[in-house]
Amino acid sequence: MNYLSVRRFFQTAAATCNSSLKAFMVLMLLGSYPVLAQDQTITGTVTEVNGSPLPGVTVALKGTTKGANTDATGSFRIQAPASGILVFSFVGKISQEVAIGNKTTVNVALADDSKSLQEVVVTGYGTQRRKDLTGSIASISSDEFQKGNIIAPEQLIAGKLAGVSITPPSGQPGGGSTIRIRGGSSLNASNDPLVVIDNVPVDNQGISGAANPLSLINPNDIETFTVLKDASAAAIYGARAANGVILITTKKGATGAPKITFSTQLSLSRIAKKVSVLNSDQFRSLINDVTPATGFTTPEQRSLTSGTTSTDWQDQIYQTGISNDNNLAISGAYRNIPYRVSYGYTTQNGILKTSNFQRHSVALNLSPKFLNNDLRVDISAKGSIVYNRFADQGAIGSAISFDPTKPVYSGNDNYGGFFEWLDPTTGRPNGQATRNPLGLLLEKQDRNQINRLVGNVQLDYRMPFLRELRANLNLGLDASSTDGRVLVPAYAASSFGRGQGRPGITGDYATTGGIDRIYTQTRTNKTLEFYLNYAKDLKSIRSRVDLTGGYSYQDFIRDEPSYADNIASGAQYNPAGNPFRTQYTLLAFFGRLNYTFNDKYVLTGTIRRDGTSRFSPNARWGWFPSLGASWSVKDENFLKDSKTVSALKLRLGYGVTGQQDLPAGVSNYPYLPTYLISDPTAQYQFGNTFYNTLRAGGYDANIKWEQTESINAAVDYALFDGRISGSIDFYDKKTKDLLAVIPVAAGSNLTNQILTNVGNLQNRGVEFLINTTPIQREGLKLEVGFNYTYNENKITNLTKVPTPNDPGILVGGISGGTGNTIQIQTVGYPTNTFYVNRQIYNANGQPIEGVYQDMNADGSITVNDRYRYKTANPVQLFGFTSSLAVGQFTASFVLRGTAGNYVYNNVRAGNGTTQSMVNSLGFLSNASTNVLDTRFRTQQFFSDYYVENASFLRLDNLNFGYNFGRVIGSRANLRLNATFQNLFVITKYSGLDPEISGGIDNNFYPRPRVGTLGLNLDF
Repeated sequence: MNYLSVRRFFQTAAATCNSSLKAFMVLMLLGSYPVLAQDQTITGTVTEVNGSPLPGVTVALKGTTKGANTDATGSFRIQAPASGILVFSFVGKISQEVAIGNKTTVNVALADDSKSLQEVVVTGYGTQRRKDLTGSIASISSDEFQKGNIIAPEQLIAGKLAGVSITPPSGQPGGGSTIRIRGGSSLNASNDPLVVIDNVPVDNQGISGAANPLSLINPNDIETFTVLKDASAAAIYGARAANGVILITTKKGATGAPKITFSTQLSLSRIAKKVSVLNSDQFRSLINDVTPATGFTTPEQRSLTSGTTSTDWQDQIYQTGISNDNNLAISGAYRNIPYRVSYGYTTQNGILKTSNFQRHSVALNLSPKFLNNDLRVDISAKGSIVYNRFADQGAIGSAISFDPTKPVYSGNDNYGGFFEWLDPTTGRPNGQATRNPLGLLLEKQDRNQINRLVGNVQLDYRMPFLRELRANLNLGLDASSTDGRVLVPAYAASSFGRGQGRPGITGDYATTGGIDRIYTQTRTNKTLEFYLNYAKDLKSIRSRVDLTGGYSYQDFIRDEPSYADNIASGAQYNPAGNPFRTQYTLLAFFGRLNYTFNDKYVLTGTIRRDGTSRFSPNARWGWFPSLGASWSVKDENFLKDSKTVSALKLRLGYGVTGQQDLPAGVSNYPYLPTYLISDPTAQYQFGNTFYNTLRAGGYDANIKWEQTESINAAVDYALFDGRISGSIDFYDKKTKDLLAVIPVAAGSNLTNQILTNVGNLQNRGVEFLINTTPIQREGLKLEVGFNYTYNENKITNLTKVPTPNDPGILVGGISGGTGNTIQIQTVGYPTNTFYVNRQIYNANGQPIEGVYQDMNADGSITVNDRYRYKTANPVQLFGFTSSLAVGQFTASFVLRGTAGNYVYNNVRAGNGTTQSMVNSLGFLSNASTNVLDTRFRTQQFFSDYYVENASFLRLDNLNFGYNFGRVIGSRANLRLNATFQNLFVITKYSGLDPEISGGIDNNFYPRPRVGTLGLNLDF
């Protein structure tokens, strides 16, 4: 019906009515008919701020259900009256309203709205409005991720979040970071957070042959990281949340025409720093020093340095690593089914020769809706095939200690042509000597293939009879398989003595056999979760209720077949053992209530009941509750009209979380009595056959959960329309019933070490976060952010009471000696405290060999004189970030640092003596340059001289980018970028790198300095 027909209708009706009714109809016709005004055709385009088209934008006529979407070129067409208003909206963009008037063409550019991206936050088992959060939750989106040569997902957020420590991996390709959220909560069990990928909680245990299980996920597929830091936020995950929870959400499709994104980048990696060792001239000078004060060699030893050869062995084993990363993604909607499909190929060559990581990855996300949009289905699948070649990292220590006056090659074909120290009596490789570093690398093939699939189907149904009620069913799978093989040829010097003394190994293979070892593993982790959610606004009482209750089932299966070890001849070296299979199951019931009053007072309560098959029936179930509250002070009358304060909220939370992950190598059922198969060296011989024996193993029938109680108090703030925003959190975490492997008295439990619950641990601290936008105007934007964390870690109780002869739980094994440890767990001290002798220095500040402080004044220096000194745990962490956008140009950087953490320099302790250089076995070894300062003759492993301050400031990431706009006939948008990683480190630490997970520096694969050039095309 058009305008003229409507007018005639009213005129005819008016002719038959009385005067009052006529007046009413005239009023309806002339005054109340804007909605019936004549429509006109409006066309236009919607673009990004940089001019690139934006497909899938919703263009709606305000106040009506009429609308349209932009196509692949950003164009739209809609029928609307001149009096109408068009509303342009898109996820992550600031919506715009445009009055039509006499316009027939409307073009708009939508700017990013980082705030809108965070209006709804993923919290586990659903989402919550950000303003309703009571727990400590940090969220970061893809726009804010670190850039450059990023192989593993966790590297995307390094230095970005307060309270979250991401210790980057070593230089090993595909290596994994150490992730700590508000300090470690355990002594010996896992301190890793629970990771949930698209609502699938993954197993914290490692995948065989994978340096980092997370590296099997393509970082380019990730949309957001959400970190649940306190128990108020994380208790909904109960027994696995003591170390926090990381929720990873991958990218999804959106309605609109297909959007194609292609990116490629090329990276070059170089070693940033080498271990400081003697060069050939220094080495010869020291070996040939025969003065009475310092002479320590014999004529035979000095003769070994004859010649003029000079070899830098570290130069021999390191290389320029070339890496390449390519990604192609297509997203859009097919018949109203949003989709995103992607493929990625990454190859990373390490700076240590022969190390390589290759990953093929695919990802698929579908988000169809059915039943009038009441049923939402999310289908997600991420698959990867990874090929690894692991370099023999023993070559790093070998390069540090190999004689620099010796050549790389011997000049003959023996032992692969590499120079090796030979026994003068047999002419075979000296069994005690260091092996040629380059030979160790080139003569070893350690390769594997890993296949992994992480996927789920999630159904979310809104009940037709009660619109506020939703039912959610999630079926997930995390499956992986590993096939690996280690090969070392029989002629390699490193295989010398391989077969010696083994049953059935005779002839030449008794001394040189090579290695041929096969290993496989499969993991199948299944998830089934169901919950009901009821959310309703009760406007009559100014309230909102959000209630969730559900059930979770997870099953973890690991299979490891056993293969015989062979030697190069094909002869058997070790017979196949028994195949290994283990399984454990987690069950849980959970609930959460979120109540909001007057849009400013929020109360959140959660409860979870968890059970694990890992513990006995009497100890396997646990309760994990939490309670949180918040108050939006900004919404009170005395602040509501403030132009300065944009937001101000107080939060308070308390909760209990758990830990059931066990230390590596511990049985899944430590409460059960078991029998163990003996080692090959403990076989019994009957005739010509050797048999393994069975022996009873130790166990703790009463072992149970670790439990962590956490209190969090916080202030969230925003000033000057959000130009300044951030938060301040105070927290206190107390863990009891710590799981740890401890020594036990001989004969007390069929073992000398056992896993049990031993005591309590406390982490408390403060987090400070501030984000600012000092400059924001058209064509220019500067953002600056800073985060700071102070964490105090202390053991508060141990059932193992220290005595003078048994001072605590010794940990932190070091290279040098047999069974030497350098750290200790003691009540009143941080975890992993160094346990050392106090070094005495002369008037010139030089350490005096073998002279330490007599701590107990008994006139002698024994193990009882070692004292507790510093810790490997950082006390302070900080990150500083900044980004600048000027027109089409962008720049950003990330600075990270820690303070209060110390590292034991095991390289210097083991190689910094003259004794380590010479021996009576016919070979020489290099030394650390600090031997020139200390002149130590013998190794002083327990001297605090080797415990060094490892505080640091690192320029982690520097990125530059330029957007060239439309190219290829305006069909694509082009962006180029350059990224530099690990540009410099400011530190007092003398070793390779101050960031050493665990605090013991030995044979560390150096982190490289990386430069990357990248290209992005958006079609």
